[in-house]
Amino acid sequence: MTVKPVHVIGGGLAGSEATWQIAQAGVPVVLHEMRPVRGTPAHQTEGLAELVCSNSFRSDDWEHNAVGLLHAEMRRCSSIIMSCGDANQVPAGGALAVDRDGFSAAVTAKLEAHPLVTIVREEVAGLPPEDWDSVVVATGPLTSPALSQAVLELTGEGQLAFFDAIAPIVHAESIDMSVAWRQSRYDKEGPGGDKAAYINCPMTKEQYDAFVQALLDAPKAESKDWENVPYFDACLPIEVMAERGRETPRHGPMKPVGLTNPHQPDQKPWAVVQLRQDNALGTLFNIVGFQTKMKHGAQTEVFRTIPGLENAQFARLGGLHRNTFINSPRLLDSSLRMKAMPRLRFAGQVTGVEGYVESAAVGLLAGRFAAAERLGRPLAAPPATTALGALIAHITGGWLEGGGAFQPMNINYGLLPPMEAPRRDAEGRKLPPQERGRAKKRAMSARAIADLDGWLGETALAAE
Repeated sequence: MTVKPVHVIGGGLAGSEATWQIAQAGVPVVLHEMRPVRGTPAHQTEGLAELVCSNSFRSDDWEHNAVGLLHAEMRRCSSIIMSCGDANQVPAGGALAVDRDGFSAAVTAKLEAHPLVTIVREEVAGLPPEDWDSVVVATGPLTSPALSQAVLELTGEGQLAFFDAIAPIVHAESIDMSVAWRQSRYDKEGPGGDKAAYINCPMTKEQYDAFVQALLDAPKAESKDWENVPYFDACLPIEVMAERGRETPRHGPMKPVGLTNPHQPDQKPWAVVQLRQDNALGTLFNIVGFQTKMKHGAQTEVFRTIPGLENAQFARLGGLHRNTFINSPRLLDSSLRMKAMPRLRFAGQVTGVEGYVESAAVGLLAGRFAAAERLGRPLAAPPATTALGALIAHITGGWLEGGGAFQPMNINYGLLPPMEAPRRDAEGRKLPPQERGRAKKRAMSARAIADLDGWLGETALAAE
């Protein structure tokens, strides 16, 4: 029986991975890449899976680092991105870094040589033709204007957004609750009836003045010419607020009204930094109103001067740049199909993930979903206890409705269901606090690999 091809738009990391997974499942696939017919402001070559920024895939430590865990899971899923990355790695300590030209050439060669892959160099301007009944859109943050506009019109709700400024996200367990406290402003109940939805960090006048000065003095990231990011008053970087007046943050996101510090009930805070729950598990909190364009090293240093955040561990630091992504929790179903037009799937950065590996991982899953659908074998997402499953859960449902705008995210342990940290080692010796954290990550990683292997086993059985 002849199997109709699946079409993949975009030959970056996500599109290349989706193409490979579809072809490896025995389904023909047409990969549409607009370079070199139409270039982008960031790409330099016409190679597939070109790395336009860093050459690092970050940590390869699968036991103690979430992106390393994602590496391990993708290798188990026969990822072309990981196999070509491994074959072209360069020395980088505990990280996986690659020769970017060799890596791109290897991905391009493997896809060109695959008998079920057809590569077409053309721009898909607007929505794909209607006879393309299965399409993976993996066009990345530099989606062509014509396709961006077509998707925007399809949603009808302005859900295609320009990503201008984001606030840092903190692991909840790293917040010092002997200093901070939970309370909603004026004890106002939210939709779920919670009067203590926020975590609050108090500041004295001296601490506030020093903090504002640190904001003003910190080095800022400069936008590239092609990013051309305007400031929006509703989403100003915190340091831009400070530039407009030293008291501006205290009358904005840092206002202390409606809050009482139970640790010091007789002392009114001069300013308060609030953190709001960022995911359904309650393991991650974002710093409210703290969008920033400070350089990453400065962010860590400045934000750890906030009382209660002295030992904060960041799941994501803030940033400011142009990016295109869709509001995936509203627009996509659990297999990454657009609810308004199910023949379209989305993959990569456009879905609301950040990072090379995360983009490729979503491409991997989109490809597997598309191939399974074409072959009439419905495929459930990997368990949420895996890094792959956690990414899908985040972009299709882990974000809290009403909890703030959906924003892109790197993989991190805060996206996985938590586990209790072991208190003793295998010999029964009590673990020190720092080792308990590492032991917890090892346990979560081991659970993830076991659960992924179970999912892969079920998938293989379903294919027989």
